[in-house]
Amino acid sequence: MTPVMWVSSSLDDIRKLPVNVRDTIGFALYLAQCGEKHAAAKPLKGFSGAGVLEVVEDHRGNTYRAVYTVRFAEVVYVLHVFQKKSKSGIKTPQHEIELIRDRLKLAQSHYEEYTHGKR
Repeated sequence: MTPVMWVSSSLDDIRKLPVNVRDTIGFALYLAQCGEKHAAAKPLKGFSGAGVLEVVEDHRGNTYRAVYTVRFAEVVYVLHVFQKKSKSGIKTPQHEIELIRDRLKLAQSHYEEYTHGKR
């Protein structure tokens, strides 16, 4: 099974979510580890291809999102977990997209070190 790596504060952030939201995200990550895709996982707009996915889960009128990448063959990276606070539209706010891009770069660097150490 492919390991999951948590980028930056994503592990701490997921621990703060309601239990049923954590369960949905956790199951989506488990499926990603197995090479499958959860029904609620969709490609995140603004990132080429289907390598960056988001899981959106609603709970008591609030919307929560987890963004992860399966771009790397040997690791699933959780890039960002957050509560969407904007009440207008479903679009992910630009500052969140920028944070995800920065964390994707961190994941890329980590992956290069991770796979280099396995050679």
